[in-house]
Amino acid sequence: MIPKVLRIARVAQAFTPGAPVDKLDLFAGRFNQIQDVVSAVSQKGQHVGLYGERGVGKTSLANVLAEIYANPALPHFQSALVNCNSEDSFESIWQNVFRELQIEDIPRLATPEDVRFAIAKLDPPAIIVIDELDRLDDDDALTLLADSIKTFSDHAVASTVVLVGVASSIGDLIGEHESIVRALVQVQMPRMTMKELEEIVEKACGKAGLTASPDAVAKIAVLSEGLPHYTHLLGLYAGQRAVQDDRSEITIGDVNAAIPQAVERHTIQSDYDKAIRSTQTDNLYRQVLLACALAPKNALGYFTAGSIRDPLEVIAKRRLEIPAFARHLNQFLQFERGSVLQREGEKRHYFYRFTDPIMQPYVILDGLSSGLLTDDQLVEIQSGAKPATSESETIVPQQLF
Repeated sequence: MIPKVLRIARVAQAFTPGAPVDKLDLFAGRFNQIQDVVSAVSQKGQHVGLYGERGVGKTSLANVLAEIYANPALPHFQSALVNCNSEDSFESIWQNVFRELQIEDIPRLATPEDVRFAIAKLDPPAIIVIDELDRLDDDDALTLLADSIKTFSDHAVASTVVLVGVASSIGDLIGEHESIVRALVQVQMPRMTMKELEEIVEKACGKAGLTASPDAVAKIAVLSEGLPHYTHLLGLYAGQRAVQDDRSEITIGDVNAAIPQAVERHTIQSDYDKAIRSTQTDNLYRQVLLACALAPKNALGYFTAGSIRDPLEVIAKRRLEIPAFARHLNQFLQFERGSVLQREGEKRHYFYRFTDPIMQPYVILDGLSSGLLTDDQLVEIQSGAKPATSESETIVPQQLF
């Protein structure tokens, strides 16, 4: 029989909320996105722009590309994955790429043509993932990077560059560099579906030597709000509880017990506390923010002040109109409360969304953990929620994330 401590370690290896998935056997869903990326890699002159909200699994998809192309039935590619930061320059990015490719004598990489010449000589060619592109502050570096991709495409270089970043569109990701759009296969990563999130739980359970009851799997998926981070987080704590009780099945009770653990140990807790703190015991910050998290949203995650009223009525047990919580919404925009919300539009036609998408599911989990929200109320709110689809509730913001 496997010792309990080893079983707990297996659960921690299978459910990884703190790191992107880097193994194909643990990667779930995203068939359409994988298909688009693989098709681009297979064609000379094509590169990839992979974009979406923070926390939707972009890096995980990029991570498994190397394993996909390790299959002997496919052409062989080297792989390099580098992360950008605010201090990076054009040359430092490519120096990091060559280090990842384990090339000792790094060539001079000052211009796009220097880079194209060096990359064209790679044998075998490479899949080069440049992640967190949105963190790159150097506009000149972004311009030179775009020029590099253009010259790669023009010269049909066999290697493929995958640009990854938090953005609402390819334009937000690459800026004013339309010249390379034709060379980029644009792959948007939306939030995951219930089926994909349930697949994550099932695959991770298989890796950990566990099973999970259908209602436990469904609840984890619902509470994840489309973000795999929370699927892994809840699965981790629920799985470890099952093992500690010498069981091999995750139950709905394990998931319920995992919720307060997820709330208490999450790195975003201090940001949440900053958003809702008040010296007045009868303040509504916690309730209003929870109503924001539960409000029906359009495809871009935006909600209106009016859409907050119904979930807030369930939470506060009384009907409150917009003037009663308008001050709270305005406060959530302020630096003093961590700018937990952002706003677009014009007066009387404002749209709001969570600045960090990771915060939204956390707020719901805190509501359940604190007793501010019950499972029945959550079902009631979600069953009555209708996404904003009317013309008056449509917005195309310039910058989302």
